[in-house]
Amino acid sequence: MDPLEALAAQIQGLSSSPGDIARLHTILKQADDSLRAESTRLFPLLTQLHPSNHSLGFLYVLEAFTSTPFSKDQAETVMPVMTGFINACIAEQIRLAPEKFILVCKRLKELVMLLEAPIRGVAPLLTAVRKLQLSTEHLTPLHSEFLLLCLLAKCYKTGLSLLEDGVFEIEQPRDLFLYCYYGGMICIGQKNFHKALDLLHNVVTAPMSAMNAIAVEAYKKYILVYLIHHGQWQSSTSLPKYASSSAQRNLKNLCQDNNLGLVKQVVSSMYKRNIQRLTQTYLTLSLQDIASTVQLNSSKEAEMHVLQMVIQDGEIYATINQRDGMVRFLEDPEQYKTCEMIEHIDSSIQS
Repeated sequence: MDPLEALAAQIQGLSSSPGDIARLHTILKQADDSLRAESTRLFPLLTQLHPSNHSLGFLYVLEAFTSTPFSKDQAETVMPVMTGFINACIAEQIRLAPEKFILVCKRLKELVMLLEAPIRGVAPLLTAVRKLQLSTEHLTPLHSEFLLLCLLAKCYKTGLSLLEDGVFEIEQPRDLFLYCYYGGMICIGQKNFHKALDLLHNVVTAPMSAMNAIAVEAYKKYILVYLIHHGQWQSSTSLPKYASSSAQRNLKNLCQDNNLGLVKQVVSSMYKRNIQRLTQTYLTLSLQDIASTVQLNSSKEAEMHVLQMVIQDGEIYATINQRDGMVRFLEDPEQYKTCEMIEHIDSSIQS
């Protein structure tokens, strides 16, 4: 009998009871090298196995099958097999070989990146995280892979669903660094700057024996997000004493890099805060005076910022007279006595 056919028969026959599965696991470990050597012949073997009934055996065969690179056309064929397995597999069996399961999931991420369709990996990887976790407090190596796909696919709300879990069980420091870094970026995408600051702060204050690139990037974004959220940088916001000595020594220099989008938000936030201050002093002001005081280039640019703050953000109340370019700042029209507003205030207090 062909060795692969014999292995398929063993997987089918030893996947029912815990004792049989333990015996099968020993067989699969011994067959691992030969499976990799036969990787190009393994696809027909997968069709003979069921991802739920034979989860452990299916995992070993699938990991060996996906160990070689795929073209885009091949990726389209392989991906349904991988996602189908992740959705159907039994958690107790795949946890017997977590390193294999993690490799399969990381290769799925590589395939969706190859296909330039990160959104196709979001749901399967969320399922994979939940199946690999021993509890919701357990941080797995797949958390950061999932959050990265959410970030690339702009599925920020889906990423936030995972960030709501409290994480207390960590296997590798790098997993925590990436989880907090990508999580912070997702919160920035949702403009949840308070939570973003917490996550980025966790990266730069985590114990580290030597500086790493993740902490450097996190610190840069921490400063920019702090400026957006608070409007100014204070000496009291520098690294706390419990940050590692490596972080204290090295996380001081901001370099020119890929933070242009955040820098633009910082600048815009500064202009908005300066305009808000004007509303506390003046009832009427020309667009040209606003531009000069806030240091904008023109009255047209001042008009754009005022309109955005009124219409899009609801941060100020004002009217603009287009004939003479005068801005009239108004009081907040909300009387805070409607049922809807009372419910909104109550829910805000409780949250």
